Amino acid sequence: MPRTRPTLRPAAPLPSPDELHALLSFLEHDPAPMMVLDPDYNILAANTAYRRQFGAADAPPLGRKCYEVSHHYDVPCDQAGEHCPMRHALERRRADRVLHVHHTPRGLEHVDVELRPIQDRQERVIAFVERLSTLRSASPQVRADGLVGHSAAFTLALAALQRVAPSKLPVLLLGESGTGKELFARALHEASERAHGPFVTVDCSGFTETLFESELFGHEKGAFTGANSRKKGLIETATGGTLFLDEMGDVPLSMQVKLLRLIESGTFRRVGGIETLRADFRLVAATHKPLSRMVEQGQFRQDLYYRINAFPVHLPALRERADDIPLLVESILARGQPGSPRYRVDPEAMRCMQQYAWPGNIRELRNVIDRARLFADDGVIGLAQLPPETLLAGAQAPPWPAALPAPLPPPTRAAPDALRELAPGYQGSRKALAKQLGMSERTLYRRLKELGLAGRP
Repeated sequence: MPRTRPTLRPAAPLPSPDELHALLSFLEHDPAPMMVLDPDYNILAANTAYRRQFGAADAPPLGRKCYEVSHHYDVPCDQAGEHCPMRHALERRRADRVLHVHHTPRGLEHVDVELRPIQDRQERVIAFVERLSTLRSASPQVRADGLVGHSAAFTLALAALQRVAPSKLPVLLLGESGTGKELFARALHEASERAHGPFVTVDCSGFTETLFESELFGHEKGAFTGANSRKKGLIETATGGTLFLDEMGDVPLSMQVKLLRLIESGTFRRVGGIETLRADFRLVAATHKPLSRMVEQGQFRQDLYYRINAFPVHLPALRERADDIPLLVESILARGQPGSPRYRVDPEAMRCMQQYAWPGNIRELRNVIDRARLFADDGVIGLAQLPPETLLAGAQAPPWPAALPAPLPPPTRAAPDALRELAPGYQGSRKALAKQLGMSERTLYRRLKELGLAGRP
């Protein structure tokens, strides 16, 4: 099918050289990397901050397409299964913002992209200003610590954190056990204005009711038997930083009212104390329990629920981000001790892991990899090193619930053959072909490009 490429160019003149120079002079005062684009995706100018952070001496960006430089695509982002901020900004005549994975001189990075249209006196869009900000708290490359991933579900959660980080809103992280809630909470802290303050974690399921109050609020000397001195609570420890309440659904009802008072008033008293102290922290809570259902059943206070649920963020289960499994496996293997043997996973074992549902999520994946390398005497993790349930998943249809997307297949010999057979004569859209092959539209475009078939549907 011949490729059609809709033009974004309106009937408006491009900025004159003088106008472009004046705009670039203005952008030079901004410390953030910024570019000027025309409505046909061409890079017209870039400030010094952009050239320092994203420039490459052997490939100057001026005159090149933005999607070519950032994504190494030969078509606009929306034709490769991505969100295109330029198209949205042009259609709405206002700014658009998206989190993308970009190619940079340092390799792949998560980059927050904000695009603003420039209009002439007739309100015609004549150019765009693109502002870029690299996320340091997560990586789409192998990394020994922190968040890693590049799948659509992972990027969506990361983008939500990036949106809320600069604000003071309480954040509620929702997701199954083992999805990395503490890592996401720490990433939120590092992206906030409180990044230089402490990050204090409270495991709400790890304390008795009496101990929970003492640990959280602190106590005065003599407040109870064994209280031989004054002790600061975790609320005071978190001053100027972030307080992360993990497993919020396990907080006893009697303590929930005290938490509500703390959040509403911003004040508290130590156990056994009379002095009212002022709290100064950003609240991030997390739970794997259905708090809304617990509210209906009287197991969780409704007023507290609405206080902590100001900005809910769904953290995807591992089965929702199967495309990230190879990256996660390599990152787990990279966390070995210095001088320890280097391990790799053979393709068939990786295929089995991508087919498995991982009810324990990333925590379970880490345990499987740590166990497997103990039996990989030759440094290769194969089928023989995987547990029976993972092997069974690779031999049968994957046990995905119907409401969840099917896993994306890893690159195998069969995939290129299937693409070579289907793509040339396929009459439907690229989106429909991606669905038929069980992969994302972005992954399909990447595979088609590798086979020289990117001009197909």
